[in-house]
Amino acid sequence: MTDTFIGWTATAKDKPLEQMELKLKTWDENCVEMNVTHCGICGSDVHSIAEAWGPNDYPCVPGHEIVGIVTRIGKNVTNIQVGDRGGVGPECYSCEECATCLEGNQNVCEKGFTGTYLGRWPTGERAYGGFADKWRGDYRWVFKVPDSMSSKDAACFFCAGITTYAPLKKANINEKSVVGIMGIGGLGHFGVLFAKAMGATVIGISYNDNKKEVAKQLGCDDYINTSSETDLAKYKKKLTHILCTGSGKDFKWITYFTLLHTNGQFMNVNAPGWNFPELDPMELLFNQVSISGTVSGSPKEMREMLEFAAEKNIKPWISTYKMSNVNQAIKDFKAGKPRFRFVLEN
Repeated sequence: MTDTFIGWTATAKDKPLEQMELKLKTWDENCVEMNVTHCGICGSDVHSIAEAWGPNDYPCVPGHEIVGIVTRIGKNVTNIQVGDRGGVGPECYSCEECATCLEGNQNVCEKGFTGTYLGRWPTGERAYGGFADKWRGDYRWVFKVPDSMSSKDAACFFCAGITTYAPLKKANINEKSVVGIMGIGGLGHFGVLFAKAMGATVIGISYNDNKKEVAKQLGCDDYINTSSETDLAKYKKKLTHILCTGSGKDFKWITYFTLLHTNGQFMNVNAPGWNFPELDPMELLFNQVSISGTVSGSPKEMREMLEFAAEKNIKPWISTYKMSNVNQAIKDFKAGKPRFRFVLEN
């Protein structure tokens, strides 16, 4: 049993990924080891390679939408067996001791969660992602892939899926909800699919009409072009919720507060490379709306999402690349070609 793996590795800012042999996490009885079969490419990977969110801890193996075949489990592992398909998302460890973890919100662990890459295990070892042939980590952040779900489809659920499912579930989206989805892209298309499956009326939102047709193909009931005064007037005070998955630098709070019904919720999962504009507290008060944010989801939410997606037969729009073509896939990602997710295959 080898303790190394081959990963497609970032070694410097914006440099093409290189194949490199690196050490797996030191084995303990909480470990699960997998042969990686698929890994989605997330915007986070591209931002991290470009150091858009700050300096990297090199070497870095990106990838946090991982699916593989379980080859080894520790004695403490209870949720998955050798031979099962397992999945891992953006987080791979939390302390399980702080009040937040004990409340079931391990994704925002008070001591700081370990990121699946660019994170550090409690031992100080680097955590490496899924652009690789193997992955090893803590069983509490490994999830069994439903039998009815293909591995290539499943991969995208472990970041883009949970990122959009969790806030919609927390907000109790249902058949009475009118949900606006800002940004019809990798995250936003999952937002549409989940909100529709929860029974909501779903309105696509973008700053022009370029995504109008594809929004309808995804299942949107209507579309708001925020550059159109007519569209904005039509939906003034009509939306119960807005899920923000993307925005431009010209973003203005008042545009979206005006679309929200009284007591409406603006739910943000967007992590752009710039700050949102200053918020006028009077706009927040007199529109009587709330703003929230979520990062990924808890293990419980991850399991619920997979079950829900399998039950509703939710299928993301994906294109596949061979893992060995990862650098071309990243180039195509930067060129805006995904409709709507890229998945690497070993």
